[in-house]
Amino acid sequence: MIRVLLADDQPLVRSGIAMLLAAEPDIEVVGECGDGAEALASARRLRPDVVLMDVRMPGVDGVAATRAIAADDTGVRVLVLTTYHVDDAVRAALRAGASGFLLKDAVPAELTMAVRAVAAGEAWLDPAVTRSLLTEFAALGAQPGPAAAELARLTDRERQVLVQMAYGLSNAEIAARLHIGDATVKTHVGRVLMKLGLRDRAQAVAAAYRGGLMPPGG
Repeated sequence: MIRVLLADDQPLVRSGIAMLLAAEPDIEVVGECGDGAEALASARRLRPDVVLMDVRMPGVDGVAATRAIAADDTGVRVLVLTTYHVDDAVRAALRAGASGFLLKDAVPAELTMAVRAVAAGEAWLDPAVTRSLLTEFAALGAQPGPAAAELARLTDRERQVLVQMAYGLSNAEIAARLHIGDATVKTHVGRVLMKLGLRDRAQAVAAAYRGGLMPPGG
């Protein structure tokens, strides 16, 4: 079972999401919170697999709560929920360690797919958000610093896998494109994250762009 904690200051939103997730045989909602402080305390107490986190809440907001959950390094992953496409709060949440981003107007199937993907250690970015973020990364170009030096530690195959991750491909799609097995891709992804000291694929995408692996324009 995938254990999910909901954090949103709107009770009706929480109730609607809880009902959708409760209908799935492999997902269990283990708690609901109305602010970031409560979300952090509940995440530490319940150790869910995924926290569905609204970025804008009273008191401690979703960004601060996400940063604290990521710092605990307990394996709890955060999927950010918001009504906005790309803004400073969303960027801050991703930098804070969120594993994905989902708009509140997403269809139910997207919600459940996102929860499953994040629970499995993959990133989930709404397509509209992905395009915006990748455009921003591409505009920045390669940046000098630790990212480029750390990328040099990767093998040629690991770099190939990282590039495909940066294009947003799933493990199965990477396997098909590189003509290798799914298990092999999973191993390479794990090694990339370990060598670069990253939590998940969302951070790997940023590292690929910072390190100059992606051509201008993505």
